[in-house]
Amino acid sequence: MKNKSWIQIFIIYLRYLIGFAFIFASLIKIEGLRFTAESGAEYPINSAFHFFETLYESGVYWRFLGLAQFFTGTLLVTQRLAKLGAILFLPIIANVFVITISYDFGGTSIITGLMLISTLFLLYWDWDSLKILFNNKPTYSTKKRLEQDSIWIYLGFVFLIITVLSKFFIDNKNIPFSFLVMFIIGVVGLIIGYKRRKLYID
Repeated sequence: MKNKSWIQIFIIYLRYLIGFAFIFASLIKIEGLRFTAESGAEYPINSAFHFFETLYESGVYWRFLGLAQFFTGTLLVTQRLAKLGAILFLPIIANVFVITISYDFGGTSIITGLMLISTLFLLYWDWDSLKILFNNKPTYSTKKRLEQDSIWIYLGFVFLIITVLSKFFIDNKNIPFSFLVMFIIGVVGLIIGYKRRKLYID
């Protein structure tokens, strides 16, 4: 199953998806800005808005959360370091998921729940090598797979650069345009990568 081109491409783009969700959400924290449009100080102490305000007012911890999310998301999108990224991503997204079900976040818990399931699936995908962490002998394949093609690393860094530039140097009104550019680049990368699958077929 792991030698199927379509499932490898699915894994690659799943890493992109959840990795960039974290990267995009991390940038506002790194800037030291609120995650919400207004202060949540006047909201009830058990509300989601008050919770975010408390995190924001912590200052250093708020930025630390952003840096942790940025670092972990970046590891995922590099593809080459995605195994480490998935390992680090698991406790963070599990924590986020529990937060969203502990407070009234509406449908956000569905999104974070899907991200948690996706992370578990990524860990399952790399289980052959990760099982050494549980004192089990790892299983390595000598056959190079499409997901190991360097094109995915370059594509990930292009996405990363566009995301950072969009956040810090482009007006918020033009962010949808940046997403459109990323979508087009992603489709082009998908077409090129899929055509290169022939290089990995015996």
